[in-house]
Amino acid sequence: MTAGKLWDGRPVAARVRAEVAARAAAFRRQAGRPPGLAAILVGDDPASRLYVGNKARACREAGLYSEVHHLPAGTPQTQLVDLVRWLNWRPDIDGILVQWPVPAGIDYEAVLAEIDPGRDVDGFHPVNTGALWRGRPRLVPCTPLGILLLLRAYGISPRGRRAVIAGRSPIVGRPLAGLLLMEDATVTICHSRTPQLEEATRAADILVVAVGRPGLVGAGHVRPGAAVIDVGINRVDGRVTGDVRTAEVAQVAAGVTPVPGGVGPMTVAMLLANTVEAARARVEGRPPDSLAAWGRLEEAWS
Repeated sequence: MTAGKLWDGRPVAARVRAEVAARAAAFRRQAGRPPGLAAILVGDDPASRLYVGNKARACREAGLYSEVHHLPAGTPQTQLVDLVRWLNWRPDIDGILVQWPVPAGIDYEAVLAEIDPGRDVDGFHPVNTGALWRGRPRLVPCTPLGILLLLRAYGISPRGRRAVIAGRSPIVGRPLAGLLLMEDATVTICHSRTPQLEEATRAADILVVAVGRPGLVGAGHVRPGAAVIDVGINRVDGRVTGDVRTAEVAQVAAGVTPVPGGVGPMTVAMLLANTVEAARARVEGRPPDSLAAWGRLEEAWS
């Protein structure tokens, strides 16, 4: 790879979504219905409304059934749990997600625990988290799965590489560490308490930044020739920017994902992919396996 290359996630996501559409059509012929996704939005957070709307539109474009349950901010947790349990019962719903953040007074982890693990297409249920860390993944969180596939699409194998993840959230950092360990990478997780962050990140062959601080990482944080994945989504002066100073880092890295247009499209694509895999697993009477179903797509593309 030459320095200065931007690794666009949109063409890779488009290929995933095309494969999702083909598998969804095959499922519909087999089961007599499309794979179904239900999203729950509590409150009126503008970003969450936008995200859920984008997910619903992507479902329709790929031939999946989608429904959104928008609840008022004052909805009691008991009512939210009742809705989740009802969706668990529905034979036409294969995937359920509860959009984060939820209003104060709702225990998000308790609500997640009520989702059928086989329908937990976000991959956040304790059963799915535990399965990943046992090396027997089921439904895997969408952003880490998308990052893994994006690396493969651009010819980066984690095997034998030093991977450094800046950020330890249960949404990105921790599950991505589990996936990269399964891919035989040596993984270091950094966070807000890590001293000398620049020294840690410069050791990386693969650097993933998911901190939520605009422009945190510059050229001085990056080893020449490293692969840099920017997961940050920040709004600064009315525009969206990442955690990485892209133009600066591109001069030393083998490649860097832009924001927007890098990891974001992959996250949505892998949500659709997880929904189709959940649907197929239910019909076939087996546990879902995101990694087996979607983690080797580059073989079909070659």
